[in-house]
Amino acid sequence: MSKKEITFDSCNQLVSQFEAVVKNPVRERSSVYYTGVDLGTACVVLAVLDENFKPVAGAYRYADVVRDGMVVDYIGAIRIVRELKAELEEKLDTELLYAAAAIPPGTDSLDGGAIKNVVQGAGFEITALLDEPTAANAVLKIQNGAVVDIGGGTTGISILKDGKVVYVADEPTGGTHFSLVVSGAYNLSFSEAELYKRKEENHKELLPVLKPVIEKVASIINRHIKGYDVDEIYLVGGTCCLAGIETIIEKQTGIRTRKPENPMFVTPLGIAFSCTQEEMD
Repeated sequence: MSKKEITFDSCNQLVSQFEAVVKNPVRERSSVYYTGVDLGTACVVLAVLDENFKPVAGAYRYADVVRDGMVVDYIGAIRIVRELKAELEEKLDTELLYAAAAIPPGTDSLDGGAIKNVVQGAGFEITALLDEPTAANAVLKIQNGAVVDIGGGTTGISILKDGKVVYVADEPTGGTHFSLVVSGAYNLSFSEAELYKRKEENHKELLPVLKPVIEKVASIINRHIKGYDVDEIYLVGGTCCLAGIETIIEKQTGIRTRKPENPMFVTPLGIAFSCTQEEMD
């Protein structure tokens, strides 16, 4: 087995461990807890790691407080993060002090302050703020390739060379656009289309309907990786949960495209890995 395969298997194992502790938290006492807060367009996820950076708890809630990578319901975002924090504190019987957060690449000057304020407003000391695809790579551990984070509102791309990020970009087009297509095709309201899209049993039927939007995402990827030596693409983000999305992107880009078993949890886990005990300036 190649080093890449071992690394990818480790990613899947970590995500599986996290899914298990979302259902059954590990209540053994840790000297410190590190929390990753992922404020997504469709879903807010909190991932908690122990002193050894092992997953011990997690919670998530579908929400509409962020749009296209920007916080649009500031009070609502604080309330949801605070409620998820309290829920996890009760399950772990401890106070969660430290958290890291992430933003779409290239948007730090626009909304980094708002994300930071949401995390602090929920009662955390924020210790790191990084871009989402870079956070995801803390779990993926890619040396060379591209991490593509397809969220609710945007597609973020990070190109890595020798384990270092050499290029980042973020463009509108994500799960929201998928839901709009589903809404139009099936004469559903936007919220009904969101729910319909999330159900895995509908994915096979939806794939041909959503193919044009997926091809648009692939064209965004192609445009940004042009001129870089990218031999593999790794998909993360909630929108990538759509079964078969990786096949269409691989066909359109001509580059091997891989997807973890649950791509929604890769970024929040990576954010948690970036958390420390030192509050950021």
